Amino acid sequence: MHCRDCALVTSSGQLLRSRQGAQIDGTECVIRMNDAPTRGYGRDVGNRTSLRVIAHSSIQRILRNRHDLLNVSQGTVFIFWGPSSYMRRDGKGQVYNNLQLLSQVLPRLKAFMITRRKMLQFDELFKRETGKDRKISNTWLSTGWFTMTIALELCDRIHVYGMVPPDFCRDPNHLSVPYHYYEPFGPDECTMYLSHERGRKGSHHRFITEKRVFKNWARTFNIHFFQPDWKPESLAISHSENKPVF
Repeated sequence: MHCRDCALVTSSGQLLRSRQGAQIDGTECVIRMNDAPTRGYGRDVGNRTSLRVIAHSSIQRILRNRHDLLNVSQGTVFIFWGPSSYMRRDGKGQVYNNLQLLSQVLPRLKAFMITRRKMLQFDELFKRETGKDRKISNTWLSTGWFTMTIALELCDRIHVYGMVPPDFCRDPNHLSVPYHYYEPFGPDECTMYLSHERGRKGSHHRFITEKRVFKNWARTFNIHFFQPDWKPESLAISHSENKPVF
């Protein structure tokens, strides 16, 4: 799979009332995450889906809404990720078992899993970019991390919709929006980002740390941010000469 232009559509409440749907649908490939719906939100987030990256924690919601989200007529490719125990093929892997059942119900479904070896390479990439060991820092990489990194491999140019810059939540006057555009009464986006970034007990996503990495990548690679529209300040010397490889 290769795309000249990709729209990477986040699940952020920043997209509500954005009217970006037509712009997103006009892109060659549209990438979405987890169970973020398009029905009822097309004016803001578009309707097409070329690739959907799905976490193990979202698979039950995907199954419940499979008629809307697993629309094989669009030719959508699905990539599932999760701990290696969920991907086991000996009858004990929850994700693998569910995908086997899905393939029987939807034989035209194009579904793939991220292997344990690939997951380790994602971990190494996080450590290389941040200097932090994911496990030691009690971190779970977010679906956004996997999606952005996959997009770098697939796309020549990436337009990201709904991703705020890493310092956005520090501004006391920042716009308050729901964490997910399809859960208008759900938690506040910045509250989620800050609580996860500061959390030390248990496992957390380091959303803001990941956004710092994406900001650095955007200085070198063809990544552009919309809704809100922002761009990283340029550097005299780029941080890397090559795309991440795994």
